[in-house]
Amino acid sequence: MTRLNTVGIIGTGNVGIAAAYSLFQRQVTSRLILLDRDRRRAEGEAMDLMHGQSLVGRVSVLAGDYPDLSECGVIVITAGVSQKPGESRLELLNRNTAVFREIAAQLDHHAPEAILVIATNPVDILTHVMQHLSRRPPERIIGTGTMLDTSRFRAALGDHYGVDPRSVHAYIMGEHGDSEVPIWSTAKVGGLSIHQQTINGRDFDAQAMQRLFLGVKNAAYDIIARKGYTNTAIGLVISHLVRVILEDQKSVLPVSVNPDGTYGLQGVCLSIPCIIGRDGIEAQVAPLLNPEELKGMQDSADVLRRSLQGVQLA
Repeated sequence: MTRLNTVGIIGTGNVGIAAAYSLFQRQVTSRLILLDRDRRRAEGEAMDLMHGQSLVGRVSVLAGDYPDLSECGVIVITAGVSQKPGESRLELLNRNTAVFREIAAQLDHHAPEAILVIATNPVDILTHVMQHLSRRPPERIIGTGTMLDTSRFRAALGDHYGVDPRSVHAYIMGEHGDSEVPIWSTAKVGGLSIHQQTINGRDFDAQAMQRLFLGVKNAAYDIIARKGYTNTAIGLVISHLVRVILEDQKSVLPVSVNPDGTYGLQGVCLSIPCIIGRDGIEAQVAPLLNPEELKGMQDSADVLRRSLQGVQLA
């Protein structure tokens, strides 16, 4: 079956709509389908976006249901339930697993060829859950992982060194969360390693770099404390990932994937740089890590394994 240039978004909350706006404004797709349990909300969001066509260009946006996703090349999942007062993290995970079980069954029936992009948090756990619940190959189920953390990291390094963040090559790997791992050993600006180097008049300062990383790791907490949620930057991340898939760009991005033995890790999903194209994850591109970074990845995997304990996948 030929997959059309159509993108579906399941969940029209803050993140789903930020993604929809970015996809629309950047004309990543010619047809965007919004799906939400609150059909009227999805309809209102679709109408609102459609009124901007004269400023952006012709992009069809409509509210739909699962059968309408049958021609989608990519489907983004931002749906999930919020934590109730007094509810444990495991209880919340199991309720979100139940939501994903329903979504997986519907998508396997109506859109079995589509690539799924998982953005619901905790993204590594729910990517792992979807890979177990869906019948499609795991390389066609991609979590946004540490793409946002990596973007924050590069932006902070660009600011520190006074350069365009697009000239910074550095990754955050592992969990999208508190155990994430900064990969200093391969971080570069314009091809020059930042470790023990002077770049644009700035010497490498290990303490300053640690403070910079802590700012990256705690960024979501800082934003939530001010506005209540994060959505704009992850919306841009989602639209970029979707474009990479639809255009078969073969870009290397740090996405949530089953490492399948890479770094000696298995049984969880966490972020490793991967080549992404039309068929999803085409290969892992695992950088050589120093011992401290490798231990960080192992610790991150342990954190995720503990989080999976008690999750009802059957």
